[in-house]
Amino acid sequence: MKRRDFLSASVALGAGFALPRWGSAADSSGPYELAPLPYAHDALEPHIDARTMEIHHSRHHQAYVNGLNAAVAGTEWAEKTPDELVAMIRELPEEIRTAVRNHGGGHINHTLFWNTMSPQGGGEPSGELAKAIERDLGGFDDFATDFSNAAIRQFGSGWGWLCLHPAKKRLVVLGTANQNSPLMRGLVPLLGVDVWEHAYYLQYQNRRADYVKAFFNVIDWDAVAQNYAAAHQS
Repeated sequence: MKRRDFLSASVALGAGFALPRWGSAADSSGPYELAPLPYAHDALEPHIDARTMEIHHSRHHQAYVNGLNAAVAGTEWAEKTPDELVAMIRELPEEIRTAVRNHGGGHINHTLFWNTMSPQGGGEPSGELAKAIERDLGGFDDFATDFSNAAIRQFGSGWGWLCLHPAKKRLVVLGTANQNSPLMRGLVPLLGVDVWEHAYYLQYQNRRADYVKAFFNVIDWDAVAQNYAAAHQS
């Protein structure tokens, strides 16, 4: 029985780079499975178009799942969750480390991405998350500027992130290259925006800044707040 893997906001450490081959569920054999989107492909329009969502999820993300399954096939590491594998990346055998970094990072990054967007998204956070943003990041407007800059200024492919430093219990904004995860830096990702070109080029072409601006209209702050609560309590 395959596991559908959802990023746990209480785990830390991981990274990666990969240009995935096109994949289908039929190509994948192993313990990990691509979970369905929690909404229809066109649910985030006009901010993110249906065709991009379909290709991004069913081909790109599926390819990361396929690559991760291939990397751990027949090994003891197949018993670990993707989060655990990425968390212990430095401990993995050299022969699977790069593949796990690339494909495991791609898998967990995208899982978080899908599950922190919603057709009813947008607006601003409230409650404890809003208080933490005010305390640690200077308020929502400053956070939005820093988060956008982290994503827009990332050279080449990568991500912009809102994370929690689990020891200091403080929020951090940063960018990472390729499929690198904040987990590898000991940070817990709460929200991420994918700035690989395949995430936005069909609709926005080279206008990454417009895409990042539109992303704020689909952020599911309730989901981000749940990630924050789970990470803060761990």
